[in-house]
Amino acid sequence: MNVQVIERNGSPEWAVLPYAEYERLISLLESMQDVAEVTRVHAALERGEEEAIPDEVVERLLAGESPLRVWREYRGLSQIALAESAQVTQGMVTMIETGKRKGQAMTLKRLAEVLRIDVDDLL
Repeated sequence: MNVQVIERNGSPEWAVLPYAEYERLISLLESMQDVAEVTRVHAALERGEEEAIPDEVVERLLAGESPLRVWREYRGLSQIALAESAQVTQGMVTMIETGKRKGQAMTLKRLAEVLRIDVDDLL
């Protein structure tokens, strides 16, 4: 590495290096940050703090399907089982899934808790 050190009062104050080397260092730093993040996520997955969502679920959500239906089916719940666990009616689950109702905040909160997702994931 070709670095020029500039001193002030006998102590190093600046390091000057060619721009290409600077870019290479930035690239290496970004790669190291990516590796650290992947390591963190893998550890969180192993501890059960994070969840890997299958491609099929993501594709359905991106295609605009009802988030409630996608998450309910992914969790293997019927409308009735979800409704009972969330203390709402099955009709309400149906109306939210079909887009006829949006659901009140408390209803969405209960559904999200049963589905083990954030309320934002239902919006």
